[in-house]
Amino acid sequence: MSDFADIEEELIMWYHKILEGNREKVSKLVNSGSELIDAVTDLYRGIGVNKFHVKESLVATGLDEKNFDNFDMVDSKKFASYLRKISKPTLIVANKIDVDGADKNFARLRERYNDSIVIPASGDSEFSLRRAEQKGLIKYSPGSEQFEILKSDELNDKQINALDFIKKGIMGEYMRTGVQFAINVAVFKLLKMNSIYPVADETKLADKKGRILPDLILLKDGATINDLAKEIHTDLTKGLLYGKDLRYNLRLPVDYQLRDRDVVSLVSAAKK
Repeated sequence: MSDFADIEEELIMWYHKILEGNREKVSKLVNSGSELIDAVTDLYRGIGVNKFHVKESLVATGLDEKNFDNFDMVDSKKFASYLRKISKPTLIVANKIDVDGADKNFARLRERYNDSIVIPASGDSEFSLRRAEQKGLIKYSPGSEQFEILKSDELNDKQINALDFIKKGIMGEYMRTGVQFAINVAVFKLLKMNSIYPVADETKLADKKGRILPDLILLKDGATINDLAKEIHTDLTKGLLYGKDLRYNLRLPVDYQLRDRDVVSLVSAAKK
């Protein structure tokens, strides 16, 4: 638990130092007519902070109506703490849940950090399952809540015991190994990313190996058809006419906001 607390404090102090180290700069900008939100956002822009993060942090901490020159150290650290929380959301992965006594530590973590997402995980179990799957001994997909033994006659006693422990001690208690689940939570819940499937040839959704929709691009919530084109190749934005939703056969304007699991092809003037 102390490890997480130390990292959390370091992040907050990093954010705090950025603000305090540029206090004079922000003060001059604000006193010369600039908006406080714009001045502060510029300080953090390089680490992925935007205006909405700054505005929400000022409002949530009650500093939106206070003159910046009157911010004391408590104010600036309170602001830095909240800004870190919403601009760099975190989750706690309680790894080694398979070790004796780990369940008690997990319970303490959840109780102490009840405002954070805490996920139990067993990296060793996930690694063992993936290795067994690669050897064709079991059928398993990362993140699944179960696995199927395919070649029990090729398993030795050690492997059988290990798989039995994973089935009962890990999946039986926590549903899954937690590794892929933690990644999914970070990507889709905290970072609010959407899975988009771009298709080059709408008449053929599989590649040469027969894999259906083999390509996937992760885009921020609110990303558009134009953003998808930029992600694939900047040249695609030149002459981009529209996108096409291949599930519903709908034409999508370039400013259409993509949804999770959209299957899209791009139509450009260059293709004509």
